[in-house]
Amino acid sequence: MAFRRSVAGILLVLCGIQKCFSESGGLSRASFPNGFVFGTASSAYQYEGAVHEDGRGPTVWDKFAHSFGKVLDFSNADVAVDQYHRFEEDAQLMANIGMDAYRFSIAWSRIFPNGTGQINQAGVVHYNKLIDALLAKGIEPYVTIFHWDLPQALEDGYGGWLNHSIINDFATYADTCFKEFGDRVKYWITFNEPHTVSIQGYDVGLQAPGRCSNILRFLCRGGNSATEPYVVAHNILLSHATAVDIYKNKYKQVQHGSVGMSFDVMWFEPMSNSQKDIAATQRAMDFQFGWFIDPIFFGDYPSSMRERVGNRLPKFSASEAALVKGSLDFVGINHYTTFYTMENSTNLIGVLLNDTLADAGAISLPFKDFKPIGDKAASIWIYIVPTGIRSLMNYIKEKYGNPPVFITENGMDDPNNPFISIKDALKDEKRISFHNGYLGNLSEAIRVDGCDVRGYFAWSLLDNWEWAAGYTSRFGLYFVDYGDNLKRYPKDSVKWFKNLLNFA
Repeated sequence: MAFRRSVAGILLVLCGIQKCFSESGGLSRASFPNGFVFGTASSAYQYEGAVHEDGRGPTVWDKFAHSFGKVLDFSNADVAVDQYHRFEEDAQLMANIGMDAYRFSIAWSRIFPNGTGQINQAGVVHYNKLIDALLAKGIEPYVTIFHWDLPQALEDGYGGWLNHSIINDFATYADTCFKEFGDRVKYWITFNEPHTVSIQGYDVGLQAPGRCSNILRFLCRGGNSATEPYVVAHNILLSHATAVDIYKNKYKQVQHGSVGMSFDVMWFEPMSNSQKDIAATQRAMDFQFGWFIDPIFFGDYPSSMRERVGNRLPKFSASEAALVKGSLDFVGINHYTTFYTMENSTNLIGVLLNDTLADAGAISLPFKDFKPIGDKAASIWIYIVPTGIRSLMNYIKEKYGNPPVFITENGMDDPNNPFISIKDALKDEKRISFHNGYLGNLSEAIRVDGCDVRGYFAWSLLDNWEWAAGYTSRFGLYFVDYGDNLKRYPKDSVKWFKNLLNFA
């Protein structure tokens, strides 16, 4: 990676600062601190495929995706984009752009097909090959230990994240990852988006394992939206802290790595200047981000959650609070969009939902006076508001003492339109504008505001299977032709990133 950066510096001089800036919208590596990391991100279930190969066990997402009506286009990720077999090709694609790092996840059920018990050596061999292939290209591996694909055996055996027993099983799994891969992996992310797991899986039921009791209960197979999300979140936090404790005590002194967690964080702007909307905006942040990061920085959940959730919110014992507090080396942020927020002034939501949204007493929408907050991507929840990332970085700096931050996901999707040619699909001007705007604001947050941000991972390297959206949206820098052997084609955004990274 050091070699690549030195080459990039030479290229910057050779191409001329003004030319390089103009081709990447005024941005270059020089817009960011020395050592700032650029990468792309992915997850095992969305990328690997090969779900029945080399001893991999089934996961909750395998079951969910194969359940009728759970995925928008009735697809599944049995093949996904076949990175299990094409990782060397994909590592070369990253190197072609000039990326420094690749964030990927390990599939728990490839290491422990039943979630616990005997190690599946074939899974260890595969990830060793992937890590070595990345390092051979000068690409630093950033490894997520859990990115939603819980082994189905643990769900069937004791209810998965709803049961305190999962803490020990996750600890064993994480320990195995540290032992097998930690000599080369120096950046670990214990969990991806615990908020999404808790809400989508156990409140609204729109993702695996699909539990809920709110107005969407007709879609769910059991659940309690008023309690289960909080139990799941609590067990995830304790699992995270236990894994970090293992790393610090057994591996850090020898491996010299760092451990963090990736949080999904929208930015919220008050719908009005009223004190009620301002207070609701803070509660929206508390019930999204503070829910998970406050225990790590302050030893307990936000006071607004304690007040509004009451006895349904689990309590940390003194020893648990001590274990959780301080249990990360960096903060991973998955940020895509910004919404307006207002107070929930009606009790109707509470009656209909009786869930975390009702508890928060805040309603967040992408519209104000019928005008959208920004241009819309393909996903119904992504509105392009580049200033939101700067505001969020400053919020983290001011509230949490300016910890080291990595933007572990940021990006936008185009629709998977079957009626346009591949040639036209490669012209992704909106994506270029998106990354230019967000990276420009991120640079300002670092250089002007003093926020300690150390890296940026674009979601995603490739078009891929997008959970409940299936193959209906395309987030990739590379176009994947699902109709022709999953061939990869560089979009215009690849050229833009090459210019940004001075690797053209």
